[in-house]
Amino acid sequence: MNPVEEVRDWINRVVVALNLCPFAKAPLDAGRVRIAASRGQDAPSILADLLHEIALLDDEDPEADTTLLVITALSLDFDAFVELIDMAEALLSAAGHDGRYQLAHFHPDYVFEDAEPDDPANHTNRAPHPALHILRWDQVAEAVASHPDVAAIPERNQALLRKLGATGIAKLRD
Repeated sequence: MNPVEEVRDWINRVVVALNLCPFAKAPLDAGRVRIAASRGQDAPSILADLLHEIALLDDEDPEADTTLLVITALSLDFDAFVELIDMAEALLSAAGHDGRYQLAHFHPDYVFEDAEPDDPANHTNRAPHPALHILRWDQVAEAVASHPDVAAIPERNQALLRKLGATGIAKLRD
């Protein structure tokens, strides 16, 4: 499988199957999620790919509502990925996309602040490859407003993943 297929498989087998994101299944089933590969060899070229994907989302009749930009050609350790996230957020702001788009991010070695690296809860953001998920702010706001208890989602996910443990999570990925 190529990296885009691996991320798509992860979304189906982990994110959707475990309902980690209750908002993921409907657009995925409707074919409204674009998963694209960035072949950028450095941060500036990855950021250029990010702006290209936003331009596609800005199209008058976009093919998708959201895009996952999978970083395939540049090996990023988690600290370097966090730096890339900071650059991407600054770029979105400088390009006037505040309040229009937001980013979610995933990495094979994702560790939440104040979490231990081996905490199974980190797997909510652990994808097979580094990825930046471009979300439309208005759609996020609409989804949040329609959910009965958005604040409970992270707690539920952490409890579920901790219950599964490393063995259960590995079975999902295999």
